[in-house]
Amino acid sequence: MQSEQCLDTLVFSHTLYDDIPRELEFSATNVAEAEEWQGVLREKLTELVGGFPTTKCDLQPEVLEIQEFEKYKRETVVFQSRPNMTIYGYFLTPTNIDISTPNATILCLAGHGRGVDDIVGIEEDGSMRKEFGGYQNDFALQCLAYGYTVLAIEQFGFGHRRDAVAQQKGGGSSSCQPSAGAALLLGQTMVGWRVYDAMRAYDYLSTRSEVDMDRLGIMGISGGGTISFFTAALDQRVKAAVVSGYFNTFKDSILSISHCIDNYIPNVLQYAEMYDIAGLITPRALFVESGTEDTIFPIKATQYAVERAKSIYELFNAEDKLGLEVFEAGHSFYGIGAFEFLKKAL
Repeated sequence: MQSEQCLDTLVFSHTLYDDIPRELEFSATNVAEAEEWQGVLREKLTELVGGFPTTKCDLQPEVLEIQEFEKYKRETVVFQSRPNMTIYGYFLTPTNIDISTPNATILCLAGHGRGVDDIVGIEEDGSMRKEFGGYQNDFALQCLAYGYTVLAIEQFGFGHRRDAVAQQKGGGSSSCQPSAGAALLLGQTMVGWRVYDAMRAYDYLSTRSEVDMDRLGIMGISGGGTISFFTAALDQRVKAAVVSGYFNTFKDSILSISHCIDNYIPNVLQYAEMYDIAGLITPRALFVESGTEDTIFPIKATQYAVERAKSIYELFNAEDKLGLEVFEAGHSFYGIGAFEFLKKAL
């Protein structure tokens, strides 16, 4: 039996996981200690994802197209994230609000699939869906329906921001694998590249008079949930984060189950588990949702991670700022409790 176990690579990985003490695991006993810990872990996490540019390039924003729909206006926008890298997205404004008054605004990030078009109702042929669809359920449009202004951006490697090979393969193909691998070869990570895009998206929002910069949210599922989570941990402008189909433990998800290479942050487990990183969001608002049949982010591990994060929120007397909804489905966006949570958080 012992010899058979020695052939099991997952057993080996779990043994290493169990043997490595997390150097920055949460252990504070009061708020002052916790805030000091947050500063140290936030600095280390920034380093682990590859760091961010010390100088920001000019945004050079452009509006490429404006379309009016019955209940909202959609602007197709582009702006610079880094030299030689452009962000593509949609700025969406509900028509039933006074645009002269700054509004709570959600940055929406799509997961793997067709990219940003798939969360704003645009079909692959350019037509508009008549009802919410796909595993992401057009959550950017759902945000609009709840009265939020929205910036939905294309993530690095998806949809409008892919290499030529991925574009030739069709709408659902990403260029995550070569891009994320390139990041690792360069001593960086796809998580870091995408988080920095999200940070620059907030810089762009600061130029829009329609946006209340004191009421900024972020929302995403799957790969979008990943970046929503890490952006909220690293950018304190985020007041509320909705993480769908991602929050778990590294041990039970990314370490144990085959995932896209864009998920991996070298050496992160030497310092913290996912629930420790959630402590960087405290006392700001974090809502987690997960399906009981999600095969890549096991529900029991999600529940365990939320319980561990809860102890950090409790230390800050912010238990009401952490929410969890478990729903009967697979890997998909649900959004029932999430919008009730956002109503209070923003």
